[in-house]
Amino acid sequence: MKGRLPYFLPLLLMIFSCEKKEMQIPHEIDLFAQERREGKAYIMSAQECFDASDLVVSTAGIKLVDSSTGRGRSFFIYKINSGEILKSTRDSVLGFPFQMVSAQRLKLKKEPIYVYLKKLQGYRFIAEEKKLKYQWLKGASVYTVKEED
Repeated sequence: MKGRLPYFLPLLLMIFSCEKKEMQIPHEIDLFAQERREGKAYIMSAQECFDASDLVVSTAGIKLVDSSTGRGRSFFIYKINSGEILKSTRDSVLGFPFQMVSAQRLKLKKEPIYVYLKKLQGYRFIAEEKKLKYQWLKGASVYTVKEED
C-alpha cells in the first residue's frame, strides 16, 4: 500500500484543487442583457415602414390567393386588385391587379390598409410562375388608412 501512495497522491490533490477552483468562479455576467430581447419582434411604425418601402399602396382590394403552410417554409401570396400608389421608387406605372408574397400571414381588415412592399428577394421558383415582383416589408404591420381632415 505504501508503494502505491505516491501514484495516487497527485491524483487526489488534483481532484480536490479543481473542485476548489470551480467554487471560486463567480456567476456569469451577461454584458448584453439590455440588448437581448428574446421572443419580442420589432414592429416598425407607419412612418418607418413608408420610408423603408420601395412601393406603398393604399387599398381595400387585397385578398389571400395561395399559401404554402405545411409544405416547408411558410409564405403567403396576396392579390391586390386595385388601389392608389402613394410611393414608388422602381415603377412609374403599375398595373392592377398584381400579386405579392409575404413571409407572414397578414391580418386583413375590411377598411382600406397601407401595403408596404420591397423588391422581391428570393422565392425564385415561384416568382416567375406567379409573376411576383414585390414582397411584404419585413417588420411592417398592417396599418389602416386614416381619413385626413
